[in-house]
Amino acid sequence: MILSRLAGRPVLLVIGLVVAVALPWLIYPPVAMDIACWALFAAALDLLLGFTGLLSFGHAAFWGGSAYAAGLIAVHWGGVPFPVAVLGGALFAAVLALPIGYLSVRLRGIYFAMVTLAFAQMIYFVVNQWRDLTGGENGLQGVPREFFGVDLSDPFYFYYAGLPFILLGLFAVWRVVRSPFGRVLVSIRDNPARAQALGYPVERYKLLAFVLSATLSGLAGGLYAISHGFASLHEVYWTTSGQAVMAVVLGGIGTLWGGVIGAALIVELNDYLATAGFTETGLVTGGIFVVIVLVFRRGVWGTARDLLAARRRRRPAPPPADAAASDRQEVTAR
Repeated sequence: MILSRLAGRPVLLVIGLVVAVALPWLIYPPVAMDIACWALFAAALDLLLGFTGLLSFGHAAFWGGSAYAAGLIAVHWGGVPFPVAVLGGALFAAVLALPIGYLSVRLRGIYFAMVTLAFAQMIYFVVNQWRDLTGGENGLQGVPREFFGVDLSDPFYFYYAGLPFILLGLFAVWRVVRSPFGRVLVSIRDNPARAQALGYPVERYKLLAFVLSATLSGLAGGLYAISHGFASLHEVYWTTSGQAVMAVVLGGIGTLWGGVIGAALIVELNDYLATAGFTETGLVTGGIFVVIVLVFRRGVWGTARDLLAARRRRRPAPPPADAAASDRQEVTAR
């Protein structure tokens, strides 16, 4: 049983990498890129929600702010490689998260969620009003995909150019969760008073987790804008934060894999409904979300993981080697 558990994680990792590499061969490449970006966005939010216990409704500010920052860098710094624009957007998200996180992490529960939502709406207002820079309601258009003269206009090839950023971002989330820092975050989530009594500066840890989550969300948002060639007001609207939260809850809070699976399900479902000509996609996705939350209380991946763990516990353990040998000797003597 122990060996099977140890072998399960590398197997899941290999399966995930194979799916990531094969995805543009299986579905439309732009949709594959959207799934990859939203998967990183959901994993970054899960770092804050599932492992720190902070529900943010304002992460659209970092996703969308990075999208605009990366787009502006790519547009106004002619010929700059797209990785520079993406990293510049992630840096902008980190800088933006510092004052917002500093003022927000002092609050808990619904108060934290509402304050982050308020800050995100402020960013939305600024982006909408600063038309000379952002394009206002028309969005920022004509964002190039430069990479040292390599033609990345084909979404199929751009997917493989942007995939390393997604994989590095997911690895960063996994590494943070598995580190001693991640264990402290979990202790703060479960019992902040006890963590404070043990000598951990709770607010400082929360702020660092908030900035890390925002930076990785910005990395995904910048890549999303470069992939689409534009940045729109929808990227900084509060519904974008709600969709990211829905992806995390749908897949399973605090599982990492769950956010990836939830993001893939939502993006693929929205694409299917849009191509089918159905305009009220939110009605369908919201209804499915309610049903899954009622049926799978821990999300799709979280429920599947718990069922597998329960099945392993019910499996009878093999007899010890010395007991098996004594049984064989008794049968021979008879």
